[in-house]
Amino acid sequence: MLEDIVNLNEAPIDNKKFAENCRNELNQSGVVTLHNFLKLETVAELVEEAKSRSSLAYFTNSTHNVYLTPKNENLGPEHVFNRQLSSSKGCITTDQIPGKSKLKELYFSDVFKNFICNVVEEKELYEYADALSSINVHFAAEGQELNWHFDNSKFAITLLLQAPDGGGNFEYVSNLRNAEKDEMNFAGVEAVLNGETEINRLDTRPGTLILFRGQNSIHRVTPTEGSNERILVVLAYNSKPGISLSESARMTFFGRLH
Repeated sequence: MLEDIVNLNEAPIDNKKFAENCRNELNQSGVVTLHNFLKLETVAELVEEAKSRSSLAYFTNSTHNVYLTPKNENLGPEHVFNRQLSSSKGCITTDQIPGKSKLKELYFSDVFKNFICNVVEEKELYEYADALSSINVHFAAEGQELNWHFDNSKFAITLLLQAPDGGGNFEYVSNLRNAEKDEMNFAGVEAVLNGETEINRLDTRPGTLILFRGQNSIHRVTPTEGSNERILVVLAYNSKPGISLSESARMTFFGRLH
């Protein structure tokens, strides 16, 4: 049934060669951008659905370092590890999305999961064990932003539903650290935060799917400008079954545990 949701002419996700090309692109550049992934009518339906649920959104305005970790008092307040940045957004959770939503149809589709498995080189992908974390819809009104950070997960999948009048740009610097070897690259991070580094910017428009390896690539979404809010979907999977997002993360992002 994905032909009602995905533009299979532009993104033939059931085609092994297409998945292989996406995998090569992800391995080379750390990002795959699939424009027109969602059909136009699907985008319109999902925007309407998201707006009808936006009153349920939990809004956060938090500070964090780029590593999304607690401060290290041994490094001192001026150290880049302890430098605090502000992020703000609204979020609705998996259980707040209608059961018949095309977001859930896509997320649970074997065809889609097989495609993602082939691209990110995982044998299986599983939903989160908690009822909140698998599919999230993010709202960013004027002035709201997602500041510079590295992801904790190996990859992220996003779908842009509505672009703002201005701003809301996805910017990144590839391979700035090596988390596997615990190489934090403080000097490189400080240069990014001080505006001394050349930044990459993704061309995104409604209906675009982005697959991004953000564990070693620092990235942000710039502040939204204008009255049109930015609406973005995050599809999150695990490589093992039975995993929940941590309780502290659920309280931070969703304001509740279940």
